[in-house]
Amino acid sequence: MRSPRDKVIITCAVTGNLTTPEQTPHLPVTPAQIAEACLGAADAGAAIVHIHVRDPLTGRPSMLLDHYVDVVQRIRTRNPELILNITTGPGGRFVPSQDDPRVAAEGTTLMVPEKRVEHITALRPDICTLDLNTMNSGREVVINTPGNVRRMAKVIAEAGVKPEIELFDSGDIALMRDLLTDGTLQGPLLCSFVMGVRYGFQPSPETVLYARDLLPHDTEFTAIGIGKAAFTTVAQSYLAGGHVRVGLEDSVYLSRGQLATSNAEMVAKARRIVEDLGGSIATVEDARRIVGLPVRPTKSAA
Repeated sequence: MRSPRDKVIITCAVTGNLTTPEQTPHLPVTPAQIAEACLGAADAGAAIVHIHVRDPLTGRPSMLLDHYVDVVQRIRTRNPELILNITTGPGGRFVPSQDDPRVAAEGTTLMVPEKRVEHITALRPDICTLDLNTMNSGREVVINTPGNVRRMAKVIAEAGVKPEIELFDSGDIALMRDLLTDGTLQGPLLCSFVMGVRYGFQPSPETVLYARDLLPHDTEFTAIGIGKAAFTTVAQSYLAGGHVRVGLEDSVYLSRGQLATSNAEMVAKARRIVEDLGGSIATVEDARRIVGLPVRPTKSAA
C-alpha cells in the first residue's frame, strides 16, 4: 500500500500529437506558442512540461529538429530550471493499405528507432518519453517492438537523459520489468499509466491500483487520464501515491462542455484538486530531487 505523497509533481503536456486545432482554438501550434504554454504552465505550478512540436503552418505534428530547438531555447532563456520532458513517441504508427496490409498507407510514420530519438541526442533534455506499447490505436496500429525499444533506450542512456516509461496496458509493465532485468533500463524508474486510449488501460480507480501494484516498489508514477477522465485521474493518481498530469494533449475541456482556455488553467485546476485533498505541489527543485535529476544552474549563476 502507498499513501499519498507529501510533494506531488504536476506535469503539463501542452500540445501533444493527436489533439487538433479543430478541437480547440487554444491549442499551441507554433514554437513561440508552445514555449509560452510551457512557461505559463510552470507559473501555474507545473514542475515538468511535456513537449511535442508541430508544423507552424499546418498545425500537424512534426519531428523537425529546428522546431524543438526553437521551443527549448525560448523556454531556457526565461526559465532555465524548468524540467523539460520531450516526446519520442512519433515514428511508431502504421496504417495498413486496404488492398495489401503489408504496404503502408497514408498516415504511417514508422522509422528506424535511432531516427526517433536523434533530437534527444541533440538537445539532451532532462527527461524524454519511451513508449512500450504495441497496440490498436483507432483504426491504426502503434508498433514498439522490444528490439526497437532497446535501441531507443540505448541512445537515450548515452545522451544522459532520464526516460519516462509510457505504459498503455499491463503487458507494457511486463516488458518494462524485462528491460530492467536485462539492464536496458536502470532503476529507480519513472513511468506513466496512459488511461483512456480506447484499446488500452481504461480509466478507473481499480486500474490505477492494479497498475501501481505491478511496479517495482521504488518507481515514481503518474496516472494520466485522457479526455473526460483527465481530472478524475488527477485525484485517483494522487490518492494512490502518484503524481499528476494534465494539458491540452490529454483533454481540451476544463469541465463538462467548457473548453480550457490555456494549459495554465488546467494546471491551476489540478493544483486545486491536489491541495483540496490535502497534498502540496512539488517545486522544480523538489521534482528534481524526487525524480533523481541534477539541479540546473539558475539565471544568476549562468
